[in-house]
Amino acid sequence: MSRLVTKGYLQVEGVGFMERFSPFAKLISVKVYVSQAVHCKVYMSPPASYLKAKIGEERDGYWKMMQKYVGSDVTSMVTLPVLIFEPMTMLQKMAELMEYAHLLDQADKCEDPYMRMMYASSWAVSVYFAYQRTWKPFNPILGETYEMANHDGILFISEQVCHHPPMSAGHAENEHFTYDVTSKLRTKFLGNSLDVYPVGRANRYEVDGYVYNANEEPKILMTGKWSESMSYQPCDSEGEPLPGTELKEVWHVAAPPPSDKFQFTYFAHKLNSFDTAPKKLLASDSRLRPDRWALEKGDLSKAGAEKSSLEERQRAERRNRETKGDQFTPKWFDETGEISPTPWGDLEIYCYNGKYTEHRNVVDSSVAVDTGDVQSLEFNPWQYPDLSE
Repeated sequence: MSRLVTKGYLQVEGVGFMERFSPFAKLISVKVYVSQAVHCKVYMSPPASYLKAKIGEERDGYWKMMQKYVGSDVTSMVTLPVLIFEPMTMLQKMAELMEYAHLLDQADKCEDPYMRMMYASSWAVSVYFAYQRTWKPFNPILGETYEMANHDGILFISEQVCHHPPMSAGHAENEHFTYDVTSKLRTKFLGNSLDVYPVGRANRYEVDGYVYNANEEPKILMTGKWSESMSYQPCDSEGEPLPGTELKEVWHVAAPPPSDKFQFTYFAHKLNSFDTAPKKLLASDSRLRPDRWALEKGDLSKAGAEKSSLEERQRAERRNRETKGDQFTPKWFDETGEISPTPWGDLEIYCYNGKYTEHRNVVDSSVAVDTGDVQSLEFNPWQYPDLSE
């Protein structure tokens, strides 16, 4: 049986976004072709108090500081306060899309092309639940990585491949599927305004659609809410349920922890833990970021200081690179030269180069690997490790 391959890309324009396979979208149209026989269309429409006292005090200070930048594009001038962040990076958000990857496994096992598409489409819908949180993930440092193991046999690696503009690339694979994603973040913040573009229709959370055959005739009805569950039922050419069939649930959201201050799921917490870390974790891994770690523990002052320190070190690296005429080259991904046009500008595509698979095979087969205390590793994504800040 051929392996199921899914590819997509993410791009953010402020907080308003619409594109295929994008978990940021509020309205999405998905068309996927399987053996030129069937495609699926899915049309989709579209937190709680946290350390109140500290946030109230720090918020006033931040806004007073930012008043002098009123009317200017201050994206590159102002360090965003940590109170708007969640203790997770964009690289980890890519891995969070794999929570319900068993749906892709099921799709690959299906002989029926319509059921195969139904499972693949259900997975595409499932990723939206991971992106309902309002906290901002940390922008990764150039060269930062995230590895995930011990989840459905998936090998996962993501890497920050560019800093201006921020771009991340990710790759996931197991015996049933491969998944590749390139993420490009574009933001603009003016000192006296904040633009919000809600895209979509009424009926929040609802998802309704069909799996069609090559003649555009519906074969399977799909319905549900991306915040709860998805179900399917065979249908006739008019889209009506077939007699003698019933609606069957294909996927439902796992119950989240009660009263979680960041609205994390159990899987999101696993991504931050070392339970999902492979042997000999790379020192550039997001789990090791001191600002992320401090924010997770609720220490906003330390998180802010560590974040500023990392950003200043990154600026020092950039200056050193420019002085030496060096270029940054990603380790696990290669730029393809392919440009994908989008309504928000061109997106440069990166592809997985296979070197991480080779690296993991060597590490996992070694009996001499010193697992040690992985939490004692110092975060090190740097191109110039000995560079003084």
